[in-house]
Amino acid sequence: MPEPEIRELRYFCAVAEDLNITRAAERLGIAQPPLSRAIRQLERRLGVALFDRSERRLALTRAGEVLVKEAAVVLGALDSAVRRTRRAGLPGHRLVVTAKPGVATELLHRVCERFRAEPDAPQVQVVLSGFGEQADMVRDGRADVAIAACFDGHGLDTELLSTERRVVALSSGHELARREVLSTADLIAEPAPRWSVPAVIDRDRWLGHPDRPADGPVVRDSAQLLEVVALGQAVALVPASLAARNVRPDVTYRPVPDAAPYRTLALWRAGGRSPWIAKFVQTALDGSH
Repeated sequence: MPEPEIRELRYFCAVAEDLNITRAAERLGIAQPPLSRAIRQLERRLGVALFDRSERRLALTRAGEVLVKEAAVVLGALDSAVRRTRRAGLPGHRLVVTAKPGVATELLHRVCERFRAEPDAPQVQVVLSGFGEQADMVRDGRADVAIAACFDGHGLDTELLSTERRVVALSSGHELARREVLSTADLIAEPAPRWSVPAVIDRDRWLGHPDRPADGPVVRDSAQLLEVVALGQAVALVPASLAARNVRPDVTYRPVPDAAPYRTLALWRAGGRSPWIAKFVQTALDGSH
């Protein structure tokens, strides 16, 4: 029996997500009968049942649960390959770098200047991205390399570029703001922000304590973070450079000597370090010291 087709895997993932043939067919833009036939054909190819149809609602079998995970890897790799191939075919060679606004801006300027002076070097295109998006952009082929601090490292290689101390941001009216130096033990009872991408940030990130989950308001960027701090709704450990760029009367910053440092890393697809990615990383390392 031939191997499963990519189309069948995409159909399977859609049905597995909805556990409803009708809704999956609508989302895929096809009729329900051919979708049902494609799923049956996939099961025949594999020789296993992927869905339990004994109840009124579809459920994944054990084999189906395995295929959901494996198919996601296969489809993700294919999508990444397509994006990278199409980008390679565009006029002019480009190295796409992504980072969130405000992260390593000066470093990126220096790297871009070095690349412009390098004979035959690709054009460096910097794409700004939201918090927690950098790793996915590298994995799915939208970027070749990223600069980030918080990410899921699955499928990525990394290089530490720099570290810097963190300070705690407090409302200027907070009781702890009266003290000149604090420790992470002083922060354990304080509310911590909840980032809109919870998979890459946690209470340990904000307060230096992983003991209980973040319980403060949801924030999406550093501007929102400082607003909830100013309102007294949360406190948070932040890079000293962020504090220096955001001096305001309603927020007080205090040193926390025992807090783990803020780490900035370069990341790229595992096993995919081309000569120009290597050059970018080395230039970034040279410029970060």
